Amino acid sequence: MKKILFLSMLSIVMSDLFAQINAPKASPACKLEQRVGLTDISISYSRPAVNGRTIFGGLIPFDAYWRLGANENTKFTTTDVLYFGKDTLPIGTYALYAMPGKSEWKLAFYKEFNNWGMPPVWDQTKVALELLSPVINRIDQVENLTIGLDHLENSSADLLITWDHIVVKFPFTINTKDKVLASIQKVMNGPSANDFHTAAKFYLEEKINNNQALEWVEKAIILRPEAYWMLRTKSLIQAELGLYTDAINTAEKCMKLADSDGDNSYVNQCKNSIEAWKKLK
Repeated sequence: MKKILFLSMLSIVMSDLFAQINAPKASPACKLEQRVGLTDISISYSRPAVNGRTIFGGLIPFDAYWRLGANENTKFTTTDVLYFGKDTLPIGTYALYAMPGKSEWKLAFYKEFNNWGMPPVWDQTKVALELLSPVINRIDQVENLTIGLDHLENSSADLLITWDHIVVKFPFTINTKDKVLASIQKVMNGPSANDFHTAAKFYLEEKINNNQALEWVEKAIILRPEAYWMLRTKSLIQAELGLYTDAINTAEKCMKLADSDGDNSYVNQCKNSIEAWKKLK
């Protein structure tokens, strides 16, 4: 009994030793998610406080890269290409590093973003983009490091870094206009051949309305007459409607195009269907 009690007490002690205390961090985590035009941008970082300290030129040395935050790397993700003047930032996720100066800051988008703080060795080949921006001094103090996006327009915004009495701004643009124009053009042109074909196949498979399915697949074939797989769908719809002569004619066209393309699977499917339909005529 004493041995059991001892083991139970030992288990409790060991459990306490390995338990993790959940307490607030000195630099709270923050995640910003912002859509600019049609582009999604997210920034994950920790927000250290001034806490009465001299920040730039003290806690954060001048003219040396700093991880721009605390704890884990600050991560910047964009779903589209960003244009900082003549400089381009490709789609992706990056670690943000800053090099504060008395009159100017340098900002680096680093391709390796899973370090804790600075990389063990700085590799300039992993820098996707470096930017320079003049320092803007402000009278009132910002207690916690703040990274944000402001001055949002359809095709532009500013990446802002604010802490203590300092602000740095990195304006960028996005090619939203071409995306919107392409979307407008697509909608105004109506459904594509694939759209018509997908709808026709769904109606056929779900036995909804084969007359409507036939109308849609014919529109698809007009847009893509070389698409023998659409002819295959049409033949199946015609057969479902009892139009076996038409189905055979369509299957023969499908078989010819498929054979030219070297697609034996469709050739064999059509042959088998033609044989079956001839018995039903």
